[in-house]
Amino acid sequence: MSEQPRRPRKPGKPYRRPQKDPVRLLAFEALRAVDERDAYANLVLPPLLRKAREKEGPEKFDARDAALATELVYGTLRRQGTYDAVIADCVDRPLREVDPPVLDVLSLGVHQLLGTRIPTHAAVSASVELARVVLGDGRAKFVNAVLRKVARDDLDGWLARVAPPYDEDPEDHLAVVHSHPRWVVSALWDSLGGGRAGIEELLAADNERPEVTLVARPGRATRDELLGEEAAVAGRWSPYAVRLSEGGEPGAVEAVREGRAGVQDEGSQLVALALADAPLDGPDRRWLDGCAGPGGKAALLGALAAERGAFLLASEKQPHRAGLVAKALAGNPGPYQVIAADGTRPPWRPGSFDRVLVDVPCTGLGALRRRPEARWRRRPEDLDGFAPLQRGLLREALEAVRVGGVVAYATCSPHLAETRAVVADVLKRRSGAELLDARPLLPGVPALGEGPDVQLWPHVHGTDAMYLALVRRTS
Repeated sequence: MSEQPRRPRKPGKPYRRPQKDPVRLLAFEALRAVDERDAYANLVLPPLLRKAREKEGPEKFDARDAALATELVYGTLRRQGTYDAVIADCVDRPLREVDPPVLDVLSLGVHQLLGTRIPTHAAVSASVELARVVLGDGRAKFVNAVLRKVARDDLDGWLARVAPPYDEDPEDHLAVVHSHPRWVVSALWDSLGGGRAGIEELLAADNERPEVTLVARPGRATRDELLGEEAAVAGRWSPYAVRLSEGGEPGAVEAVREGRAGVQDEGSQLVALALADAPLDGPDRRWLDGCAGPGGKAALLGALAAERGAFLLASEKQPHRAGLVAKALAGNPGPYQVIAADGTRPPWRPGSFDRVLVDVPCTGLGALRRRPEARWRRRPEDLDGFAPLQRGLLREALEAVRVGGVVAYATCSPHLAETRAVVADVLKRRSGAELLDARPLLPGVPALGEGPDVQLWPHVHGTDAMYLALVRRTS
């Protein structure tokens, strides 16, 4: 038998260099910083975007690039729990065995497929190209295979598959559908009360992009001035609040650049205003912000105090945060002082102040719209770490205020262990103090509950979930 001639080998496809997509590359870089350095996206993303805007050539960002990068980062972080459940159903190993950078690329891809209007083919191909750039060709094939499985269904279809039925496990169902850890769902539901509709609305609100809210600092700027800005509308509840519609840039507002106005959630403004308007027995000359960093409430309190000729002492334990407070208060027309001091071991004399604010360190579960990664970072045991500090700060605040004066205890968490439990425990152990009804001091704000304290909610009030209790020292 004659030997068959060997067929010429088909030439392989020429190697194609991966195409860099500056927007998705920046989003990946931001997610890695959040994961590797426990950074917060709201601190990491702005300098990355600023640097991208300053570049020349094809990598220079325009407004649409910045908006897409922002959506990719925040959307991926907010829906991380849901996307993890979807990815877990598409891989042949536990998620903990998938390298974190690979998981970040997959999560970005899943968000584009299930959480945006980006066409399927574009979402997959862009994610695979990103994987080739940051992970290499080998792992890019894995990314491609997983995302093609994800692309077979939409978000509703995937939720029907990966979320346990509500009737069998309500909290776990809500945790997967609304992308919150189960313990957070349970804690928020305990604080909110009620049935399924309310907690679903709250969890959904946590996953919405919050509006940027500005505060016109009294005596330095007016709301009418801020309303002259493009895309500005009046706040709902605070007389000093102005909301910027989507795309509004605070740094472009002259009053913000000059420190006469600032970025401040309306719930935070309401806390400061309630303390400033609380009725006093006696003089009104000395105010204290005992946990002043980073300075938003201190700046508003300082402006309000200045209108009455009162002095504000702004105290913050961490020196670098005290520096932020000093920057926020710079230019305040009235007398003030900023110090670095521990509010649980204060340097001031007892009974020195007429009004005292302690916005205590907490889990931050009330600001998950703004810091979506906090929900994955916090653990139930964190509550035990904050509890002694929160009680200590409130106890010392009640020592710092004079008889007849008022203390505002505030926290950006609705967790009952950080709110009512703290206030009840401190007042049970200390005589000579009484709760005031805070609700009349938030005029026009609806659905404030039975009082005397106040809990604000994102889905009801459009604010962070701020808690406020006002306490008058009686002896």
